[in-house]
Parts: sequence; C-alpha cells; structure tokens
Amino acid sequence: MDPRLISLVRPLVKALHAVHTPRFEGLEHLPHGPALLVGNHGLLGYETVLFFDRLFEMTGRMPRGLADRWFFRVPGVRDALVRLGGMYGNVENALHALGRDHLVVCYPGGAREVLKRNPGDCYRLRWEKSLGFVKVALKAGVPIIPFAAAGVDDTYHILSRIEGSGRYLMGNDKYDLPLLWGRGPLPEAVPFWFRIGKPIQATCKEGDEVGTRALHREVWAQTQSLLDGLVGEWREARGMKGTKDEGALRCAS
Repeated sequence: MDPRLISLVRPLVKALHAVHTPRFEGLEHLPHGPALLVGNHGLLGYETVLFFDRLFEMTGRMPRGLADRWFFRVPGVRDALVRLGGMYGNVENALHALGRDHLVVCYPGGAREVLKRNPGDCYRLRWEKSLGFVKVALKAGVPIIPFAAAGVDDTYHILSRIEGSGRYLMGNDKYDLPLLWGRGPLPEAVPFWFRIGKPIQATCKEGDEVGTRALHREVWAQTQSLLDGLVGEWREARGMKGTKDEGALRCAS
C-alpha cells in the first residue's frame, strides 16, 4: 500500500462525498481485531471508494479489499489497486491480511453485481456460487460481518447490455458491459447509505461441508434482509415508496 498515492486520491474521493453525501451506521459492530466484511456491490462498483474512505476516516483502519481477477488484467488499474490496498481475491491473500489483524472487505457477488444486466438484478445478492468467503472465515477463525449499501444501484438506469463485450474483453460472457444512462454518462447524484450489521460467528468447523453451506445460506439471508431494510428506508426518506417511475424503484421493478 502506498500512503502517498492514498493522500493524492482522497481529495478526489471527498469530491464524491459532496455528490453522494454518504451516511454510515453500525460502526459499533466492528471488532478491534480482524474480521471479514461482506456486502452488496452497486452498479460499476464505484461506491467502494466511499465505503473504504469512510471506514478509514471513522476508525483509523484502512480496510483491505478482495478484488475480482478482472482488475488484475487491466494494465495500470492493477498497480493502482494494489497501491491503494486492494488484493487479488483469493484465499491466500485474504488469510494473510486477516492474520495481520486487518478488516478485509469481500463482495461475493463480484462481477455479477457490478455489471448488472437488468433492473430486476438491483439490490439482489448474487452469491449462489460464492462459498469461498465462508471457508476463509472458518480457516481464519474470524467473524463474518454483513453490510448493506443503498442508493448504489440508482446511479444509472439499466437500458440493456453490450452482448459479446465480455467475451471480447475478458473471455467470458459474465463480463458483458451494461448499457447505462444517468445524467448522461455521469451518475445520478443520489445519497449513499451504508449500514454494518451484527457479526455472525461460525458454529461449524473447517472442512464441514454441510455446515459451511448452511453458514453460507445464513450469511446470505441475513445480508439480504439487512439490505432490504436499508433500501426500504432509503426509498421512504426520498418519498419514493410506491412510485414505480422514480428513483430506487426503477431498480426494483
């Protein structure tokens, strides 16, 4: 991690704070030691920088993020990501960071949530194929802490997707780029709300496949419930409850 680069980037992140006025709740649920934080990714995933910055500002701890391998195939992005505290998202890196008492942030939905293809995917956790984070927590003996982000899927309207773009750029259709529209190519200036939930401590042992899958379902369900509640409050605060043509409800339709 490069403190000089972080100091250069933070003023740019502060400018995003003025656009999205992030609200943060639940810091009391963070332990003093290591923990694995899991939550939802917004469209294009750019809310991540605000989440990390606020965590750092409010706790003095710079979290380490597990990033999709896609980022490590893009020249320039890979190096910048590592210097800002990001890591290639594998078990070894996660265990190394947790072993050094870091807060490690994981988005189990990965590219499936960043590159949403239709409005029905908004605020829905796509974790069905992601057991790795549970195995990491069990091996490291750390709590899993769910978190939710509202507003992050309302930065753009999802119009369609650019079919074949993922195969051409990354060799896989799951990376197909969405066709989006906000304030033109720029995101809508909607507020971002973040909420950290109560820690979930594993009750099964490492290597217990049945217990691992049960824990995965439990974390998934609790995180989705946390997200549903926060998004509902976000919509109500913006006067959008029951208004299908506005704001967040365009994503829930």
